[in-house]
Amino acid sequence: MTINTVRTEILDIAYEDHGSENGFPVILLHGFPYDVRSWDDVVPPLIGEGYHVLVPYLRGYGPTTFVREDSPRVAQQAAIAQDVVDFSSALGIDRFAVAGFDWGNRAACITSILRPDLVACQVAIGGYSVQNTVLKNPPSDAITESRLWYQWYFNTEQGRVGLQENRRDIIRYLWKTWSPKWEYTDEVFNRSAPSFDNPDFVAVAIHSYRHRHMNAPGESRFLEVEKHLSSQPPILVPSIILRGMDSGFGTPDINLESDRLHFPNLVGSKMISGAGHDLPVQRPLEVSSALIDLIDQL
Repeated sequence: MTINTVRTEILDIAYEDHGSENGFPVILLHGFPYDVRSWDDVVPPLIGEGYHVLVPYLRGYGPTTFVREDSPRVAQQAAIAQDVVDFSSALGIDRFAVAGFDWGNRAACITSILRPDLVACQVAIGGYSVQNTVLKNPPSDAITESRLWYQWYFNTEQGRVGLQENRRDIIRYLWKTWSPKWEYTDEVFNRSAPSFDNPDFVAVAIHSYRHRHMNAPGESRFLEVEKHLSSQPPILVPSIILRGMDSGFGTPDINLESDRLHFPNLVGSKMISGAGHDLPVQRPLEVSSALIDLIDQL
């Protein structure tokens, strides 16, 4: 494994590079507030199959940096997906498999929607994850709203300052509550924690959670993309959905009919007991096996 950096128009994207450069490319996308370490146990079986595995640090994480000081520190969903397109283009990759969770799954879903010519197949951890940033969502029930406390917190100045000053405490708490049946050791957390010291981490995270609730503007270049995404377009590439049954967000409400509307080429859907939000850490073989199954069918 090596850590490399590739320059795009907006970012110097740091990424871990595993396996043979001649293998079929697989891109693994982490979420908030995690980093590339979530994929450590997913990678070896993929290398064993001869794939070329690329694990980038998202904008605002680890060694990934903005090229220009005056670039807006935004993280709307369209921007994160564009980073995936720009990343693959900068590396000269014209076809790849992708898996992601949390922000990473959202980026993977949108990349599959907008650029199915690039995405050969997708493992969607958590299912369809595209947001409607054009119309405000009505309030949910009290339990659902309470589970999203951090989003409401980040939409305040208190939350911005809190994340700036207490980021590791907040992140460790989110890890614990989002995967209540999983015990993260200090050693595991400390391997990821330096990624959250990126100087843009707070600005990027805060923008993401404010933009999705229409409390912060996005980039004008993504206006039409966000309008398109608000219609919840289907993902046409072959896909497998994986969901953890024991997420701190509640047991997923499975609707196979809805899944098939969002994923017309759905190959499989699986609920995984004992696993929470960070599925690549908690059930890595389920994730790697799903990717291998999809790639084998190409």
